Amino acid sequence: MKKIILILMLLFGFVQAEVMNFPISTNFVNSGIKIIDIRTKPEWMQTGIIKGSKTITFFDERGGYNLPKFLKALNSFVKPGEKFALVCRTGHRSRIVAKYLGENGYNVVDLLGGVQALAKDNYKFVKYENNK
Repeated sequence: MKKIILILMLLFGFVQAEVMNFPISTNFVNSGIKIIDIRTKPEWMQTGIIKGSKTITFFDERGGYNLPKFLKALNSFVKPGEKFALVCRTGHRSRIVAKYLGENGYNVVDLLGGVQALAKDNYKFVKYENNK
């Protein structure tokens, strides 16, 4: 019985990756980790984006989402098992999405505070280009 429980625990550990929560900072965004910006296009255009980040909207302006479309775009940018970070405006949406992704085997870092916290650090965002 102990062997079965151990095997199940090991299997569960491989399926469910851990979500790390990390305060956003200029040093973190310059660390080289892939960053996925899940905000909406109007938000990207208003503030700009983190240099080198990938823009993939999760929640639209009305709070709706298309999970298969999001996952397809994410999986074309992130390799299985690769650690990456999620960011949104304040950290609320990224926390929700990171929890879901972590429960489904992704190795994700939720950037606490979002781009608003990064702006308070005087980070210089780059202009959003539609071809991202």
